[in-house]
Amino acid sequence: MSSTGTGQKRVQAKASSIPIDKVEVCAYTVPTDSPESDGTLEWDKTTIVIVETEAAGTRGLGYTYADTSTAKLVHDLLGTIVKGADAMDIPGAWLRMVRAIRNLGRPGICCMAISAVDIALWDLKARLLELPLVKLLGAARHGIPIYGSGGFTSYSLDLLQRQLSGWVNSGIPMVKMKVGRSPEDDLRRVQVARQAIGPGAGLFVDANGAYSRKQALRFAWQFREQGVSWFEEPVSSDDLEGLRLLRDRGPEGMDIAAGEYGYDSVYFARMLAAGAVDVLQADATRCGGITGFLNASALGLAHSVPLSAHTAPNIHAHVCCAIPNALHIEYFHDHVRIEEMFFEGALPPLRGELRPDATRPGLGLELRRSEARRYAVA
Repeated sequence: MSSTGTGQKRVQAKASSIPIDKVEVCAYTVPTDSPESDGTLEWDKTTIVIVETEAAGTRGLGYTYADTSTAKLVHDLLGTIVKGADAMDIPGAWLRMVRAIRNLGRPGICCMAISAVDIALWDLKARLLELPLVKLLGAARHGIPIYGSGGFTSYSLDLLQRQLSGWVNSGIPMVKMKVGRSPEDDLRRVQVARQAIGPGAGLFVDANGAYSRKQALRFAWQFREQGVSWFEEPVSSDDLEGLRLLRDRGPEGMDIAAGEYGYDSVYFARMLAAGAVDVLQADATRCGGITGFLNASALGLAHSVPLSAHTAPNIHAHVCCAIPNALHIEYFHDHVRIEEMFFEGALPPLRGELRPDATRPGLGLELRRSEARRYAVA
């Protein structure tokens, strides 16, 4: 399209309402490449729910990692609410979706469904304006650091070492592993991980809330001897006093992080007011989409707390490059694998960062329908 045509399209988009004509949803379940577990959960498959919105012949794409019931909620309720709304007025559509699920319960399925639709709406708006999403939001930086994430408790020591060292050797300077399923083995596993990645790489651990307070405090000091600088959910993320205890009494140089299970601003506000974390985590596929993620970022800014994005790297690359307090993105093994499989335009790491593609509108992703169809379940 010529620059004149592009300008006319943008002017038209600003000057008139562009009704959303379609909202489509499908769920896909992908087996993991090997059995996986963390401190509190085991799994052998991952379900991605993909939402597509359409206006003026342009399609937007959003997704969440959730249960198939999330797709049903989008199909039966949220899609009907969004259809016909102005594609330029995302806050209005978001608010109507939040109000519509009042009696269903916001945390969990409902908010993940809203998240997928909201992300699709932001992608659609950016595509209508022929802008990368990061430009629509307003870029604060060109790229955002990532850390390789996996190191599941189900892995053998050999597989743990190969995965973590593979990331470091590829230029990703920080890696995270799971702990907490068998506490008696955790220190040895962390020692083996450090041996694999060398002294210079960042080493993070994630207990997924598996430890008691005193267990977590003991392990914090032991892990610090191995250069661990990040302790994620050492206790349950609902235990704000326990998280604060770890912050106050844990070793210097070790960040306490939590927040990935936050579904609304109240959750994040309470965690920050309690002084429970050094780094707040948020997940746009859970916390209300791009709209909810921006709200979480603003709360973090108000408390001078940095924000780290939980998983879904190809969504978070754009929004994290647009907020001033973004620290890094979790480059999670399962989601990287699915996003590279399903989406043309999935971002490759570049010197330990993800950099949004300025040549592609929206999120820059196109669904590989023939590949995805093999895994369709709803």
